[in-house]
Amino acid sequence: MLAMFLAASCAHRPPVLPAGTVDSPLFGKTFEAGLDIAADYRVPNLDSRRFTYEDLWTALERPLRSSRLMVRVEGKSLLGREIRTISAGSGGTTILLWSQMHGDESTATMALADIINYLADPTPDPFRDELLNRLTLVMIPMLNPDGAHLFQRRNAAGIDVNRDARRLATPEARLLKAVRERVQPQFGFNLHDQNPHTYAGRSGKRAAIALLAPAADDERSWGPVRTRALQVASIIAEILQSELPGYIARYGDAFNPRAFGDLMQQWGTSTVLIESGVLDDDPEKQKLRAMNVAALLTAFDAIAHSTYLNADIMAYDNLPQNRGFSHDLLVRGGLLVLGNAEPMPIDLAFAWSDAVSGTGLTLTEAGDLDEVGALEIFDATGLFLHPDPSMVSQEGREGYLLIGAPAYLTIKRGRDISSEVVKVIGSLFLER
Repeated sequence: MLAMFLAASCAHRPPVLPAGTVDSPLFGKTFEAGLDIAADYRVPNLDSRRFTYEDLWTALERPLRSSRLMVRVEGKSLLGREIRTISAGSGGTTILLWSQMHGDESTATMALADIINYLADPTPDPFRDELLNRLTLVMIPMLNPDGAHLFQRRNAAGIDVNRDARRLATPEARLLKAVRERVQPQFGFNLHDQNPHTYAGRSGKRAAIALLAPAADDERSWGPVRTRALQVASIIAEILQSELPGYIARYGDAFNPRAFGDLMQQWGTSTVLIESGVLDDDPEKQKLRAMNVAALLTAFDAIAHSTYLNADIMAYDNLPQNRGFSHDLLVRGGLLVLGNAEPMPIDLAFAWSDAVSGTGLTLTEAGDLDEVGALEIFDATGLFLHPDPSMVSQEGREGYLLIGAPAYLTIKRGRDISSEVVKVIGSLFLER
């Protein structure tokens, strides 16, 4: 890809800054400072990734009184909830950030709340003062409040707002486009949570964060707008890979003419997609919340001081591709014990109802699943699969293995019920 990129875009590449032009007060230390800021300015009462419109604005009530911030009602959602922008800074470079256009993707909303809390603080701070002098930040923390109310992806009409950039049928999509036209941002950050059934390549690690400089056309060409997005994404990629090696991925860049990130790029705003995935022992995504704060502050610093022009694009280009799976667990090669029938060879696939917290495991597929992938595979060759009666009986349907049933499966050495237990798979836990 690198050779193709250089061939396609060398005429549009911004110049590299000469040595000695970097004057950021925290240059080289921004990410560590960002993690400290995330801890010091963490907004309370947003401890769960499930919160409503009312919860968010109540939590932000104190910082929004600051004279450093401007709050503007841009319009209303389909059900009449206000959608607001929060702006800070007076610099000549404008950055637009929007989060929770999918109502169940709230990690970056929490991170923006913490950044807002930091920017609102009147205490002198060289880093904050530099950002506010050089940049104008315009944030939409919750674009889809109706979806957030039910913690669902789509808006109240069942429309995916991120697939409404072309038609602009929804008030939420029209509002985002109108804000973009009004503020004319040079840079944009499209903030999401991605499917937790996702690897960073074939490493066996679930992707914590995926990045993308979206394409602006079917040819996925590299003009100056997308090139700037690539450079900023490369800055973020480098610092995240050093913090979470092997857990950072690159989102697929096929052009989607209905998606906001792609069309923002087309409209002239250098846009970076940040997709928060999953970290172990982080069911409410509080660690990823802090990572988002630090990554965004690092990007702000790079934009404010034009150090993104020196970015090593290989940091982005070398990221493994996102690799998605439909299932969380695959039990392969076992023999199913079902009533008095002869044990039969079978593969069983399972998925968590909430893959982030790892709860609600259910049976999703059965049969020859040799070509099916999963985040975890257990080889049950030569072992016997004993489903709990709750998986094979429902309202008189004794003897039917029920797809969609909560998982409770015991894997044993033999067919007999008294055989040695090798592994137990349950809907609320997974013994390893």
